[in-house]
Amino acid sequence: MIKIGNIELPEFPLLLAPMEDVSDPPFRRLCKMHGADLMYSEFISSEGLIRDAIKSRKKLDIFDYERPVGIQIFGGDEEAMAMSARIVETVNPDLVDINFGCPVKKVVCKGAGAGVLKDIDLMVRLTKAVVSSTHLPVTVKTRLGWDSHTINIDEVAERLQETGIKALTIHARTRAQMYKGEADWEHISRIKQNPNIEIPIFGNGDIDSAEKALAYKQKYACDGIMIGRAAIGYPWIFNEIKHFFKTGEHLPAPTISDRLLAVRQHAEWSVEWKGERLGLVEMRQHYSNYFRGIPHFKDFRKKFLEVFTLEEMNSLIKETQQFYEEYQTQI
Repeated sequence: MIKIGNIELPEFPLLLAPMEDVSDPPFRRLCKMHGADLMYSEFISSEGLIRDAIKSRKKLDIFDYERPVGIQIFGGDEEAMAMSARIVETVNPDLVDINFGCPVKKVVCKGAGAGVLKDIDLMVRLTKAVVSSTHLPVTVKTRLGWDSHTINIDEVAERLQETGIKALTIHARTRAQMYKGEADWEHISRIKQNPNIEIPIFGNGDIDSAEKALAYKQKYACDGIMIGRAAIGYPWIFNEIKHFFKTGEHLPAPTISDRLLAVRQHAEWSVEWKGERLGLVEMRQHYSNYFRGIPHFKDFRKKFLEVFTLEEMNSLIKETQQFYEEYQTQI
């Protein structure tokens, strides 16, 4: 069993990565249904929380059915991070996570996210500010370093552990890599072998199949895996990995009916959370992902993008179901 403070997780937990404009409550709910053990909010600006920015505050929404769940914050100012941690505490998540890994320019230029990788002393101060401001367990997600010449994850892991964090997730790329190239998990393995490291170490980067998850679990001996992009449009990946771990066999691939059910659930929950028009407009980014690799979906995708009511959505889902049922009889 893995513990983060007083949070008990399975022996080898599967975590859903915090992803901007993706990891909202409807998406998290789907991933929870399909086997995610721990999830995080979209990352939230500490400055935005303090200014009472509507978008930032909305990201604080969490629900009991998704527990355990963490709220992730980012920023480059100690006082702002401390204040935002106290604000986060008021909505009673299970933990607070600090983002020191986001490589996006608009975040990095503010001296936040992966930008903090250039200044480990600042990273330590920011982390201490959060740890001392909340009774909740604090975790960190970061990268190997700024670039291949400044990989400093060994020092980061030890110094952040000393601040009192309860777990560390390492995306096995540098900021310079962004999301390109291959993630180098050898660094994660080295951190796990460090006798001074006692907190759980979770690995992140490139896990997109049950086989790869098992291979990385066995080779790099981390305490769990965080999955990000591979779960977009494919929440089934969590249970597929768990089943493969137990049996060495694959679960059947999701059928068209499974995919349409996921779309319906995602859309209904999105509407419930955001309202009908906005909920369905923001669903548009997901349709292609749910039907990636499915033949003849291009024409249906256009129709899904024109849906503005749940009634239209349900009618289109029935039409899509009927088409693929007939298609299956012809091949």
